[in-house]
Amino acid sequence: MTTLTALLSVSDKTGIVELAKELNALGVKLLSTGGTAKLLADNGLPVTEVADHTGFPEMLDGRVKTLHPKVHGGLLARRDLPEHMAALQQHDIPTIDILCVNLYPFEATVAKPGCTLADAIENIDIGGPAMVRSAAKNWKDVAVLTDASQYAQVVQDLKATGKVSLATRFALSVAAFNRIAQYDGAISDYLSSITFDEAAVDATPERSLFPGQSNGMFVKLQDLRYGENSHQQAAWYRDLYPTAGCIVTGEQLQGKELSYNNIADADAAWECVKQFDEPACVIVKHANPCGVAIGADAAEAYGKAFKTDPTSAFGGIIALNRTLDKAAAELIVKQFVEVLMAPDFTEEALEVFKPKTNVRLMKIALPQGARRVANSIEAKRVGGGMLLQTADNHELQREDIKMVTTLQPTEQQVQDLLFAWKVAQFVKSNAIVFCKDGMTMGVGAGQMSRLDSARIASIKAEAAGLSLEGTVVASDAFFPFRDGLDVVIDHGATCVIQPGGSMRDQEVIDAANERGVAMVFSGVRHFRH
Repeated sequence: MTTLTALLSVSDKTGIVELAKELNALGVKLLSTGGTAKLLADNGLPVTEVADHTGFPEMLDGRVKTLHPKVHGGLLARRDLPEHMAALQQHDIPTIDILCVNLYPFEATVAKPGCTLADAIENIDIGGPAMVRSAAKNWKDVAVLTDASQYAQVVQDLKATGKVSLATRFALSVAAFNRIAQYDGAISDYLSSITFDEAAVDATPERSLFPGQSNGMFVKLQDLRYGENSHQQAAWYRDLYPTAGCIVTGEQLQGKELSYNNIADADAAWECVKQFDEPACVIVKHANPCGVAIGADAAEAYGKAFKTDPTSAFGGIIALNRTLDKAAAELIVKQFVEVLMAPDFTEEALEVFKPKTNVRLMKIALPQGARRVANSIEAKRVGGGMLLQTADNHELQREDIKMVTTLQPTEQQVQDLLFAWKVAQFVKSNAIVFCKDGMTMGVGAGQMSRLDSARIASIKAEAAGLSLEGTVVASDAFFPFRDGLDVVIDHGATCVIQPGGSMRDQEVIDAANERGVAMVFSGVRHFRH
């Protein structure tokens, strides 16, 4: 049997010695470069330096070491074409059957504070991607490994049959081209975000949040049965490097496959519930919170949230920011719920939901510091293009509130105002949210008129048997006229938070003073479209 040859040249040396030992034990000849070759030799492995293999030394501080016909010819030659094999024989080029390469750490380098342009440039790999592309193109004959997680499968194939299976080689080739795309995308994002300054070539460059070319990379999690409607096709993707505590990091413990709409609504509920320090519950229906509350524990928070709008909560999405225990589970199981999310579930809670086999239970860990972590950049598709913006991650602090009326809010009202403002941030515009005692009392969402949103919120409160007397109200944008303020006061509001910034602010302030209510300005609006 022909002896196989493997070329190992890695920046991240995790697992490389173990892989080399397995390959050597299987009779595979080892080629290597620089630091990798030294590491293997220091571990007693027989290894040939690439410079000895090519007869040409590494040069230009290692910039040129594998860009040689003896490397690329050995990788690219098709074994099934006699003319390819004859060319190799004529030029004394042995075949290379396994390539193990991971690239210079460009992404990690540019992520470091103070990274200079010079540092970034030196961490752009040239020879590595070239070899990976060669091997991946010739996948029928060459196995290309670009990540340590792939080593075990290759060793397993070799032990079983003496060669890497065709299916494994194809999968490795796809992964290799994906890695090259990710790498080149990161370089493009970085370089096209730089404001060039000739005097600062060796300094840390000024960078734009929005590069000249956006190369977002996403990894498919699963195909979905259909999209927003049954005639649409869909799939679910995650960021290449998702932030901790986001929905894509979750684990489905039970239930039917998540649908497109389930995922969209679950994300809205999860991002909202993460905003609260206290035990909280958010119930979402059609992308809008229909009930939000805080309580002493998960059970109390859910009970209060459900009271806001029991009708809309039917078939809704529920998110908790505390472990779901038996007490909360026994309350929630009584309603029809599509998805239930929590950082964890007790065994007793799982037993409560065990008979409800269709209910989707999602466990999403909330690591330390991930409570309010969300996407830093948001994208929205438009015809033939895309809009990018920094995410609306603004968190209103008590000291940011501007008191603008003669009557000042009480301490309890201030707490309810901050609560209502957090909820309004996740309600589609125009948004009007009535709250009291850490609980939504009426939510008006997505209307073309702020007046209509206020009226809808009051109608929903009445339907739920809730009184709006003594409530606070959050409006996601300013009141352009006093009529919107009058409507919420007419329905029982005694304190209002709004951004301010209208040409008629003084008219609205005067109206609040006239009606004897307190009003504060946040200075920030929360349009959500």
